[in-house]
Amino acid sequence: MEGNMGWTAQHPVSHVIWVPASEVQANDYNPNTVAPPEMELLELSIKSDGFTQPIVCWRTEDHYEVIDGFHRHLVGKKLGMEYLPIVIVNQDRTDRNDRIASTIRHNRARGRHEIAAMSDIVIELKRRNWSDVRISRELGMEPDEVLRLSQISGLAEMFADKEFSEAWEAV
Repeated sequence: MEGNMGWTAQHPVSHVIWVPASEVQANDYNPNTVAPPEMELLELSIKSDGFTQPIVCWRTEDHYEVIDGFHRHLVGKKLGMEYLPIVIVNQDRTDRNDRIASTIRHNRARGRHEIAAMSDIVIELKRRNWSDVRISRELGMEPDEVLRLSQISGLAEMFADKEFSEAWEAV
């Protein structure tokens, strides 16, 4: 076990830091939601047990952007905590696409997403020139799931500014 210490030091979880809560901010793309009963349970957990998992963040110029732990960050702020425990993801993952993919991987490993929000993420990554293969690989999706999610908002977007005639009349 001791021989692995150099290897483990390179992982973000080996470097938990406490930062001012005001410097931790949500990202604008997380499709994950938590129902009110689970939010109450999370709050009880943090009150009773303290933070048992740090908030995963990316360091921007003036704040820490949440990649995983959005709800932990909300609860910490709600409880009036002045500082929140965070880890910073690997610094070579600088692109917004990388951060989006990291958020989705963290979320998908735990639970479920809202379909419309996931569709928006897939469309955004496609607009940013990610291939279906890369989206599938980076987000842990089957190719048919990427296709279905592309079609949900993609089809609506394709026909958004088109006019349609009524094919029938209601009686």
